[in-house]
Amino acid sequence: MTIAEPRLAYRADDAIRDALLDSRAAWAERVVTLSGEIHGHPELAFAEHRAAAGIADALRAEGFTVQVGAFELDTAVDAAYGDGDLTVAICAEYDALPGIGHACGHNVIAAAGVGAAIALAGVADALGLRVRLLGTPAEEHGGGKIRMLDAGAWDGVDFSLMVHAGPGRDLRCADVRTQAVARFDVSFRGLPGHAGAPSPEGVNAANAATIGLVALGLLRQHLPDGVRTNAFVADGGEATNIIPSSTLVRAEVRADTLEAVEGVRRRVLACFEGGATATGCSMSWQDAEPTYADVVQNPVLARAWDSNLAALGRSPQPYSGSPGGSTDMGNVSRVVPSIHPLIAIQECSSAPHTPAFADDAIGPAAERAAVDGALALALTAADAAAFLRAGRSLRG
Repeated sequence: MTIAEPRLAYRADDAIRDALLDSRAAWAERVVTLSGEIHGHPELAFAEHRAAAGIADALRAEGFTVQVGAFELDTAVDAAYGDGDLTVAICAEYDALPGIGHACGHNVIAAAGVGAAIALAGVADALGLRVRLLGTPAEEHGGGKIRMLDAGAWDGVDFSLMVHAGPGRDLRCADVRTQAVARFDVSFRGLPGHAGAPSPEGVNAANAATIGLVALGLLRQHLPDGVRTNAFVADGGEATNIIPSSTLVRAEVRADTLEAVEGVRRRVLACFEGGATATGCSMSWQDAEPTYADVVQNPVLARAWDSNLAALGRSPQPYSGSPGGSTDMGNVSRVVPSIHPLIAIQECSSAPHTPAFADDAIGPAAERAAVDGALALALTAADAAAFLRAGRSLRG
């Protein structure tokens, strides 16, 4: 016996849903090709020129107005279709990881986003919807979405969607949680000296970093479960016979909430302040990149996503494990009603950010994830439009 899929009160008209499902034949092959091209030419943060151009070309061919180099970022894309009074922003990521390429599957994210945008363009007038595809560079490092958010990319947007590929099984959207993360640089300043002779005038900045790193290691015993800290010396001297007068430590703090991150960061900085005090160095710090907030999954959009994923023959499962990973979509989700669900690359058991996952991010299972993800995004956007047309609100 099968259980009938629950019908949501805010579900889009069957005619619109059928049109979205039927559109697959028109765009699926093209977005699969796009995924393969992005995967085959990995580009790092803020240098994703080929990927941005490929996305722009695909959407221009469908009648979208497209700008590459939007919001003061050379590889950001802003593509728009329709003139409805409701606006959805679908996010596409396409940066790779150093040395291991698309080991986070951003080629699948980009393909799914483009497919969803093309599908929605076909029903935009019926929904009174303005469809925007935001190509967002530098998710892995650099906080492209945060920079775009500050530049006004989500101004006037009613809701925002994206989907991330992952291993194993499909999960309920509301159960997909991420961590906030802060990445920052700590600089020590001392005085130079000769390391091969007595040097009472020298003040060793590398010693300050060493003491701070030892203190950080001891601090870990006293941090709550789920908090992660890491640091390394990015610049600590040039020769063994020179006392380094400057040292740079790069650090990060992850925790389940943005508020927890800021509290732990204060304790980490105290460790490095101790190193500066002990050695007589001065210390300063600054953000290495924008701080990522944890994702807030909008409950209405999350329920619609789960229902639509089930309608496509997938089975989103509950998940009660710890949050993992971080994304700049968290910052967007605190400003605009949003979701950041996962879609499984079926039969994939490799861990993200490994060479094995880069291999799994291409091929038939990854292609199915991209196409199913695009359809689920499009159906969810249509449902959200129907929900808003009924006079309801996605904001609390």
